[in-house]
Amino acid sequence: MNKTEIYKMLGETVDKNRILIDEPMKNHTSFKIGGPADFLVLPEKLEEITETMKNLKRENIPYMIIGNASNLLIRDKGIRGVVIKLGESYNHVTIEGTTVTAQSGILLSRLAKRIAKASLKGFEFASGIPGSLGGAVFMNAGAYGGEMKDVVTSVKALNDQGEVITLNNRELQMSYRNSILQEKNYAVLEVVMELEAGDSEEIYAKIRELDQQRTTKQPINLPSAGSVFKRPEGYFAGKLIQDSGLKGHRIGGAEVSTLHCGFIVNQGGATAQDVMDLVGEVQKTVKEKYGVDLERELRIIGEE
Repeated sequence: MNKTEIYKMLGETVDKNRILIDEPMKNHTSFKIGGPADFLVLPEKLEEITETMKNLKRENIPYMIIGNASNLLIRDKGIRGVVIKLGESYNHVTIEGTTVTAQSGILLSRLAKRIAKASLKGFEFASGIPGSLGGAVFMNAGAYGGEMKDVVTSVKALNDQGEVITLNNRELQMSYRNSILQEKNYAVLEVVMELEAGDSEEIYAKIRELDQQRTTKQPINLPSAGSVFKRPEGYFAGKLIQDSGLKGHRIGGAEVSTLHCGFIVNQGGATAQDVMDLVGEVQKTVKEKYGVDLERELRIIGEE
């Protein structure tokens, strides 16, 4: 199928106002980096997602599903085929008692405020984590002593056959920055969480406290993809990088943050290649100085 035919096919399922052609992915990542996607689709309903997937599979058109892309680096050549983005248009939330059910596109910061307003505690740790609920569950995101595995009871996901499946907490196999969803590349559609009743003023106070800590310790004023490396056993990645003399080290527009060396920031005009070269240099230097292998937490996708 040519581009005109693909566009027509996509338009049979999704409103054409939510189908973007040759869309620069730098407009859709927290890194503000990334070449164009042939097509970017912004679904609002589950049926739009499943039907789009079925049509693309039938025609053997490559596709991938992303969230708000806060932990992604998209290569400079972009992405061929179709990107289905489960973003802010896919963000419905219901709260019944202490049970929260939310679509995967909602931002964690926005969800945390909804939960706090309902006087539920246990989700404060996620309030300042950049990105969406789906991405957080996919990689079992965590901060300040909490992880998604602590609150998630079940997930509706889309498997590689385009089928909607439900996985409970045990089946999700959530471990440090990993889950069965990541290993099998399933897309998160909906998340059910169980929290505890609490005092809304105390919950908001905790959120403000954690936000303040994040503001003073992390470079939230510059585009980044959060922590670049997983925590190596017995060490902290940021300290290893700083002690290696790499604080503020730059390649092109990419820089090891001077505020937190576990972050690489886009100082303006950084390319994906700049970031990848800097990641490689950091890994090589830390390995040479300390014998420690830094494993990327950052996911890299797109055409090589």
